Amino acid sequence: MTGQILHLPDGKQIIIYSLNGSFRVWDLRSGTQVGDEWEDNDLWLTMALSPDGKIIASGSLDGAVRLWNIYTGKVIIALTGHEEAVRTVCWSPNGGRVVSGYLDGTFRVWNVETGKTILGPIHAGSHIIRVVCYSPNAKMIATGGAALRIWDANTGELLKTLEGVFSMCLAWTSDSKTLVAGGSKIDTATWTVLELCNDYVNAISLFPNERIFASTSFINKTAQLWNFKTNTPIGTPLHRYQHNVRSATFSTDGKFLVTCCDDSHIYTWDVSTIIKDAGLPSDLVSIDILLGH
Repeated sequence: MTGQILHLPDGKQIIIYSLNGSFRVWDLRSGTQVGDEWEDNDLWLTMALSPDGKIIASGSLDGAVRLWNIYTGKVIIALTGHEEAVRTVCWSPNGGRVVSGYLDGTFRVWNVETGKTILGPIHAGSHIIRVVCYSPNAKMIATGGAALRIWDANTGELLKTLEGVFSMCLAWTSDSKTLVAGGSKIDTATWTVLELCNDYVNAISLFPNERIFASTSFINKTAQLWNFKTNTPIGTPLHRYQHNVRSATFSTDGKFLVTCCDDSHIYTWDVSTIIKDAGLPSDLVSIDILLGH
């Protein structure tokens, strides 16, 4: 079963993490595997690509965070010192730190160069930390699960708790002013919560220009595009799968949405066609808007 997908910076390849504990690199256009799968003795639970696109951080059942060279498929360093399984990992915006969340409800911040713990372990509550996410301005870390908590990224001080905001996934806008947490959209200036949907949202991906985003739902076994400004769904769900949808991510050039689910298949969707079929203007998915052209 396929669990997670990362797009490499060249826009041509993806790295797929399968629930059997393997990493594979695939060519998007040919649909073929590139090289051998990456091997390790411990089962991986999560992965995140560094800001420069050269290293993958993975979390394992043995409590270690491993940093992998994407070109060689080899471990550069293992960040150890925690006994509980790693549920989630995220890089700091400058790539110098990694934050990891654990099944015991704690999180740590690691120095990538030294492999040492900078902050933590910090207890974030009695429940599992299901997701961690640095804000783009590097000032905050969000932890999600049964409650959403916001922390000072440098001191570990708890800044805000939003009870009742259940989140399996998190995504910040590039200005750090909005946080999407599961099926909720949050204004970080006022911490006002807007409920977007009642579905059990397990994955989120922001389009490069941040005018649309994609979500997946375990309950409905669907993927859905959303208009970020109007907070409304775009068209009908892309596909009603027979199996749970694990991931939905936009390619780096914004042309495709890639989804995967428990049937071990990868699905590629043409984003412009979906927007056109929904009767929306094509500039909604223009990358030039983001680049200021």
